[in-house]
Parts: sequence; C-alpha cells; structure tokens
Amino acid sequence: MQFHWLDDVLVLLEEGNMSRAAARRNITQPAFSRRIRGFEDWLGTDILDRKKNRVEISEALTSNEDEIRALMIRLRELRTKIAHFEKSRMIVELAAQHAPICATFPDMALRAKNELPGLQFRLRAGNLNDCVSMFLRGDTSMLLCYEAESVRSLQFGPDIRRGVWGNDYLVPVVGGALRYVVTDFGDIPTDTPAIVYPEDSYFGEVLRKNDRPFGIPSSSANTFSVSAFSSGTRELVLNGLGIGWLPFSMAHREIESGELISLANHYGQEAFQVAIYADKTVEIAQTLMEIWAKDV
Repeated sequence: MQFHWLDDVLVLLEEGNMSRAAARRNITQPAFSRRIRGFEDWLGTDILDRKKNRVEISEALTSNEDEIRALMIRLRELRTKIAHFEKSRMIVELAAQHAPICATFPDMALRAKNELPGLQFRLRAGNLNDCVSMFLRGDTSMLLCYEAESVRSLQFGPDIRRGVWGNDYLVPVVGGALRYVVTDFGDIPTDTPAIVYPEDSYFGEVLRKNDRPFGIPSSSANTFSVSAFSSGTRELVLNGLGIGWLPFSMAHREIESGELISLANHYGQEAFQVAIYADKTVEIAQTLMEIWAKDV
C-alpha cells in the first residue's frame, strides 16, 4: 500500500465527489481513479459503488472514517519519530537497591550498551521499600532488586512485568587477618567481630528469619559495625575488621584470589533471585526486559 492512498481516501470522504477530490489532490480525475482502484486492490474489496451515471462511496468506508483518520495521525507520528530519532534520547529511570547496583548492574549495563549504544540510565538507589515507592509513583519505569527464596516476592498489578536476570547468594566471608582464625571445620570463634545488617534492612530481615549467625546485632556476640550498605561491608571485611555476609557476585573475585574466605560450607548461604520489574506501558523498559531477563 502507498501512503498517499489514505490521503486520497480521506479527501474523497470529505468531498463526496471524484472530480472535486481529484482537483484537491492536484491530479486529473483518471489518475485519481487509478489510485483509488489501487487502494481497492490492496484492500481486497471495492470502496466505491460505480453506477452508470454516478459513483457512490460505500458505507463500509464512511463508517470507518474516524479510524482511518486516527491511523493517518499515528502513521505520521511514527514517520516523524523514525525520521528524527535520536539515540541520545533513550533514557531509562531505574530504581534499585544499593547491593545489586554494585554487584549486578555493571554486567546488565554492559549487555544493554551492546544492544542499545545510545542508552542512558538514571539510577535511583535506596532500600527496597523506597525503591518500590519510587517505582509505584512512576518516578522510575523499572525496578531492580534482590528477592530471597525465603521471602515472598513483590506483588504488583497486571501492568507490571516481572523477569529474572539471574541468581545470587548471600554468603558469610572473612578477610585480612581474620582468615587465619578459620578452623579446619570452616568456622570461626563466636566472639569474632562482625559487620552486621540492621534488622529492618532487607538482608537483615532474611538473615534474621533464617537465624544466621553474625548477620544482625542480636546474632553477633561482638558487633563491630551495623550497616545496610553491602559495598561498605565488603571493604570492612577485606580489611579484616569483621566477618560479614555479602552477595557472592560482589565477592567472588576476592574469594577466588584468596583475599576472602567463604564460610558458606559451615554457616550456610541465602539464595536470591535478581528480579527486574518493568512498566508495560513504557517501550524502552520493555525493550530492556527482552535484553535482560527471562519472564517468570
């Protein structure tokens, strides 16, 4: 189908006469008739009732005039959008907990950049409740968070799509001089200093629920620091200031190099999904979901 055929049809509907419509389109009536015939051939049906002395417009066409006009507006908008597309305008607002921003988002950003070179991110970091609030208010079109297997996943309405980037684990680790107090059984003295999470933080809630040692103030005999920021916990643990629980994705390089020792074999670990939520009405958010996640 040729784009201008729809313009021809709309002018014909306005004028109700082939000669006047042809004059408005600045072409001869035979040429105009051929274009209308071309539209009919593409449509697979006649839109004109060609009688001996006159031509009448079919009711099927007149009854759909509003839809044709709406389609023309949409097509023009789409043509303009494509013609004036600027990659620099692809901006996505993302609310995320601090931990996945440090541990997971760099890999996600790299994959997105490879697919969408002009993409820009505006990150809004916070605890889980704050991130959910930003997402529900519409401040962001996407939400990135950890969801523990032991805690019910977030519940949103039908306009929100959920996907999973991958899996992660919260593991207990020690570094610095504390590596040398680990016993042959893979445990440490109960009075070892600990970098713990507040009980009202997400990691603190998960560790408390499953009664993990050294996770929150009440499960530590010697709390050195209380912080909800796992990136800060990582630095303190690396310097040997205490045992701490960290996402494996944030600590695996140091565990492989020996800078950190994982005590997960003795104290266990907490399994997480790296969950992504996206507003279905925001096109760029849906595009990123296709790049990043599998639906679950």
